[in-house]
Amino acid sequence: MQYKLAPEIKRQIRALIKELKFVHIKPNQIHCIRSFDAKTRAYARIWGMSRLFKEVAGLEPNYIIEVIAQRFDKLQEREKIKTLIHELMHIPKTFSGALLSHRGPHHEINDREVERIIRSLEK
Repeated sequence: MQYKLAPEIKRQIRALIKELKFVHIKPNQIHCIRSFDAKTRAYARIWGMSRLFKEVAGLEPNYIIEVIAQRFDKLQEREKIKTLIHELMHIPKTFSGALLSHRGPHHEINDREVERIIRSLEK
């Protein structure tokens, strides 16, 4: 698999963080890449850092949003935005490097929730 930095995705992510008022997300600690030849059915993925990296190595939490070129690039623009919102929703309010699952006691990350958020942007 090959990776390439995706500055255009980074710009979209920064704009979404601002528009959605996701104040818990530190844009400078979000990195975006485009992967090629990935063996996945996903359109995008998010990667976090375990707490160990902070506790042992002293590294601040960072996240990588990976878009899968052969799938993501074929999407309509609205679907691309929905996909990026979905990935941002995996970042917890603590910005700890951990990731939220699709279902939790206080949250759900699914198409209905993403659609609700994107409709609020369209108003």
